[in-house]
Amino acid sequence: MAPQPTPFTSDEKLPAQTDVVIIGGGIIGATTALELAERGIAVTLLEKGIIAGEQSSRNWGWVRQMGRDPSEIPLIVKSTQLWKGLSKRVGADVKYRQCGITYLLNDDKEINHYSHWSKHHATPGGITSQMIGKEKINQLFPENTASWKAALYTADDGRAEPQLATPAIAEAARKKGAKIFTNCAVRGVEKAAGRIAGVVTENGTIKCSTVLLAGGAWSRHFCARVGIRLPQLTTIASVMRTQPLDGPEITASGGDYTFRKRADGGYTITPDLYVYSQITPAHFRHFFEFLPLALRHAKMVKLGFGKRFFDEMKFSFNTDLDQVSPFEQVRIFDPAPVDHMLERALKSLKRDFPVFEPVKTIERWAGCIDVTPDEVPIIDGVDSLEGFYIATGFSGHGFGIGPAAGKLTAEIITGDKPCVDRAAFRFDRFK
Repeated sequence: MAPQPTPFTSDEKLPAQTDVVIIGGGIIGATTALELAERGIAVTLLEKGIIAGEQSSRNWGWVRQMGRDPSEIPLIVKSTQLWKGLSKRVGADVKYRQCGITYLLNDDKEINHYSHWSKHHATPGGITSQMIGKEKINQLFPENTASWKAALYTADDGRAEPQLATPAIAEAARKKGAKIFTNCAVRGVEKAAGRIAGVVTENGTIKCSTVLLAGGAWSRHFCARVGIRLPQLTTIASVMRTQPLDGPEITASGGDYTFRKRADGGYTITPDLYVYSQITPAHFRHFFEFLPLALRHAKMVKLGFGKRFFDEMKFSFNTDLDQVSPFEQVRIFDPAPVDHMLERALKSLKRDFPVFEPVKTIERWAGCIDVTPDEVPIIDGVDSLEGFYIATGFSGHGFGIGPAAGKLTAEIITGDKPCVDRAAFRFDRFK
């Protein structure tokens, strides 16, 4: 069973009209809603399930600067600044802490890669990442019994609690004037003269001039319904949490596992090297776009075939706005965790950190991660449909960069000066 985010009470009556409709109640949609509401813009957020019901509450909880794609560095640096003041801003403790993050390394190729990244990207980008040796590793992790050659360490990287953060951000947006509705799926959009004129929901129509799609793993399906081709696939990441344990405070990955201390005293533990991807019709449609990524991560991604293939085929058959949509038929993607991957991770963790030997697992879950061909998000308007914007494809990075991504999205919508260079996140890079 997946961990439950803080309960959120929906507003009751849909407005007849608003300035901006946001589709999706994850961290990107909620943060964008807050940014717009703080600017005095009428914004309505519509979520087909519950706030943070999918990956925004199921992720690892890392707020990580290090190891980022170079194009994401300005965004994560800005986001880290925003995380520091987020609890005060939203009026609720999201448990953000700067605990430090470490990649423990034995592979020479990885050591060279992160040494290059640290020198040529981290330092120029204002990130304090550094390569460290065995002595420093043992100082940071006295519980460790493995023999690591090196590590990439960032002392001011952090963590926060996914089940707390997005609902708190959404509630803060509502206090600033946003309208937020749960269990309210958007079936499609209305157009007039080639631009957005409104959205059709299961509960009625809302007139608007601007729509932001922040639907995570659902974004490709919604885009297909409005005639937009979005190159996006999903992977499934498995996660477990444990009972409280007196162990390392620093978040780390090492070989087959990752771990981070939770606010409740337990740990979030995941496989580091392996994710699972269920084959869908989209895997064939986007085969050549994703082929370089698949080859690069061939040892990490395990493919499977099953019910999901036929479920997604059905999604494409139902496009009438006066009929029940796929977004109402499946409110929340709730994949099963891959237990053997979790068992392997836990076994390796106990081998390297005997302090985890008595740990008891109390919950396991999985989440769908939306991925683009270059593993960099899309944050942009769509030229073919004026007034339609997309913020999706965060490729497992969305929680950490969420606050800055929401800020950038709002700035793109309003035409304000963007907080970072937006070029790397343009939609048309995939044409």
